Amino acid sequence: MDINVLVAQNYAAGKAATAPNAGDGGNAIIGAAQDFMATMRESETTAMQAMTAGADPHALVQALAQTELAVQTAVTVRDKVVEAYQEILRMPV
Repeated sequence: MDINVLVAQNYAAGKAATAPNAGDGGNAIIGAAQDFMATMRESETTAMQAMTAGADPHALVQALAQTELAVQTAVTVRDKVVEAYQEILRMPV
């Protein structure tokens, strides 16, 4: 597979994650969680293929990078939510 095609496909796949969403906030959170789970499933599938069927090493590295980015994003969002909750608890009543 040509590297330019692979880069273009991955750019198009990642572009949706950074696009602004003008929809409902609840739907955005649900959509983000579904995107996270889809990324995790795809990465797991690629890793399993690499171990059993000898999948492309570039695909494995790319899947691991996408998984790392997804987990870091989820951790950052979690930290911000916890920080906001703690700030609310500190507010005087």
